[in-house]
Amino acid sequence: MRPTTLHRTARRTMAAGACAMLLGLAGCISFGDDPPPTLFSLTADNPAPAEAFEGTVENAILVNEPSTSAELAVLRVPVQIDASNVAYVKDAAWVERPSRQFRALLAETLRSRSDRLVFEDDAPTSTGSWTLSGRLNRMGYDAQAQAVIVQYDAISRNGDGPARARRFEARVDGVAPEAESIGPALNQAANDVAGQVTSWMIGG
Repeated sequence: MRPTTLHRTARRTMAAGACAMLLGLAGCISFGDDPPPTLFSLTADNPAPAEAFEGTVENAILVNEPSTSAELAVLRVPVQIDASNVAYVKDAAWVERPSRQFRALLAETLRSRSDRLVFEDDAPTSTGSWTLSGRLNRMGYDAQAQAVIVQYDAISRNGDGPARARRFEARVDGVAPEAESIGPALNQAANDVAGQVTSWMIGG
């Protein structure tokens, strides 16, 4: 066996051992590609009412899909093992990539608390004088802290005016390393961040 291969094998063995030690459960996460039986989705805690919305395009808000790192550009749910090792929750995946789901959650939360029209950037009418964009930095499980963390860097701009930026974060502690616990905690933390962003955008 070549030294480089031996080194890679040793690193994989150490990462798997760290997972078992930190989470206390064998098989808590998966490095494989087997189809998961559990699918996660984000739903708004306070959805907009089922009624017609009216407003002007000049005062509309356009919500862009946030950029992400490679670990969030897939349908698997990341588990941060330590500072340099990431795996994925076993037996679970997103129904749609998390950046698109988070964008939809932001838009729905804005609709529920604002009198403005709110569009998503791939809607037929993708326009608006107000824009909300940013980067979804984290949306997953932290094995060492046994917590779910959602972190979003938001950028807001009104027309051609100056942009303003702010980081938002929410966490849910005491989450068991199991899909049935991680899913609801992710939804709770994402709704918390969406609410913070909405208050920052429109006040109240």
